[in-house]
Amino acid sequence: MQTLIDFLTFKSFITADILIVCYYIGAIIIPILLYKSRKYLVENVQFIRSLNEIFLDAFSSLDVKNQRYAKLFFLLMFFSMELMWRMMFEMMIGYFQMHDYLQQMSS
Repeated sequence: MQTLIDFLTFKSFITADILIVCYYIGAIIIPILLYKSRKYLVENVQFIRSLNEIFLDAFSSLDVKNQRYAKLFFLLMFFSMELMWRMMFEMMIGYFQMHDYLQQMSS
């Protein structure tokens, strides 16, 4: 019962658990859903259709070697963004862990 009261009065946080769930949603589920819905988005959203045509024209104008470099570049950019996503959540979780630790030290 005390745990529920602490939760309702904001004496304890559920932030770390929620942040971990949000991290996995953003790191795994959203990229998969975007990849699977790509065809629908290209067919039904004018802005995305225009961007897709521009990227396909630019990509097809490259030779095979540069196409490989472009694929490698976008793959590295994807992993860099995943790393930044992870670091952002680690920073937030660390902040709340420090807050909990300081709260325990003060009581």
